[in-house]
Amino acid sequence: MAVPYLQVDNLTKSFGDLVLFENISFGIAEGQRVGLIAKNGSGKTTLMNMLSGIYFPDEGEVYVDGKEVTIRSPKDSFALGIGMIHQHFKLINILTAAENIILGLPGKEKLNMKQVEKEIRKLTEQYGFDLNPSQKIYDMSVSQKQTVEIVKVLYRGADILILDEPTAVLTPQETEKLFAVLRNMRKAGKSIIIITHKLNEVLELSDRVAVLRKGKYIGTVDIKDTTPEKLSAMMVGRELTNYYTRDFEEHEEVIMRCEGISDGELAENVSFELRKGEILGFAGLVGAGRSEVMKSIFGLMPKSTGDIYLEGKKVTINSPIDAMKNGIALVPENRKLEGLYLVQSVRFNSTIEVLNEFIKGIFVDNSKEREITQEYIDKMATKTPSQEQAIGNLSGGNQQKVLIGRWLATHPKILILDEPTRGVDVGAKSEIYAIMNKLAKQGMSIIMISSELPEILGMSDRIYIMAHGKMRGCISHKEATQESVMMLAAE
Repeated sequence: MAVPYLQVDNLTKSFGDLVLFENISFGIAEGQRVGLIAKNGSGKTTLMNMLSGIYFPDEGEVYVDGKEVTIRSPKDSFALGIGMIHQHFKLINILTAAENIILGLPGKEKLNMKQVEKEIRKLTEQYGFDLNPSQKIYDMSVSQKQTVEIVKVLYRGADILILDEPTAVLTPQETEKLFAVLRNMRKAGKSIIIITHKLNEVLELSDRVAVLRKGKYIGTVDIKDTTPEKLSAMMVGRELTNYYTRDFEEHEEVIMRCEGISDGELAENVSFELRKGEILGFAGLVGAGRSEVMKSIFGLMPKSTGDIYLEGKKVTINSPIDAMKNGIALVPENRKLEGLYLVQSVRFNSTIEVLNEFIKGIFVDNSKEREITQEYIDKMATKTPSQEQAIGNLSGGNQQKVLIGRWLATHPKILILDEPTRGVDVGAKSEIYAIMNKLAKQGMSIIMISSELPEILGMSDRIYIMAHGKMRGCISHKEATQESVMMLAAE
């Protein structure tokens, strides 16, 4: 058996008393693609950060091309041909793509930028990237910025590329373009490690999959010998027999009716009904206008127009406060930018929307605040060392549970969930689905926006489909298929 081009043996890393992972071992051969999957908080990104020189292991060895190496800095990593493309890009907005790509490289004081751009274009043509080297970063889409990050490590001579959640913020069309590029890179002999939660993607892109669970190495399997169900069981430690937990029922009572909702920019003349106790799915391609409609209903879009009726009565919602008074809650799409205070505690993030319940004059009733926090930690089965833990230190799934719990504390009749499981592992997804099902059975009405069709089909009683800011149709759970939904979404 050939020696792997990259091999890690018995790597261990702790932060204080917290053992993030221990005795992790796996390898990747030249020209091979290996998927790395694990539940949130299992240490997969930290493990890869060791290979990119951001962290140093407490124990263990790293081998490149059969030789033991020491990686103490990103400079060491690049010298060994390792390049990591992080989930959160590290680019300077006011510089061009070419300037970002060469930033920090040794060279003459005055560079020949025309020659640099020529070299970059040669790289992009070789692998199939679509990139203008002279374009400013602030004028780029998310997918273009990701392209700059990938080209940056290739320009520095990387032969082993590590991609952390590469499709988390891409549209389906952008994802397919990235897949085509990764296939070209593999043909050129590049070794690729892909960190992802999406099992369908890891199965499509990888030759082998390494699985971690609770900081332990579970094993590596060949794609031809596994299935999504087997990988889920390896990740979670049990079979997820009821992945989409739903008790589908017929719902008749209309709790909310929206007519002619427009946001002044994208969404145009959107009308729909929400019934009591149902989960109503909103499907469509990214940019279809689904989030804009929900933000208009929640009072976040000042130019929005249209009529909203709750239980048959017309209401006026000009702000989130108006929405909350009318029993509407919105869990936003991007929890880190729009929902959470990452440096604040779980307690702070759990109770910020219900401060009025435990403020007496200028004093805070700390016991009441802790009581509310604990209530929703228990209800959401949130895993946290304490209420005082900074929420930024929790896994993505537990962050999402805190955010949903915060809005449940406002006792809404209508809960709007925008991409509720984005960046969440399969185990946490299953738990969130079960919570949604329980809330619906208790009579809460839920609107779920999701870009994942299996999620929409698996959880929705009815599905509204939008495209280009307009409503295209509504399909019942019994009639919905991926083909019928996509046919309307792609109009």
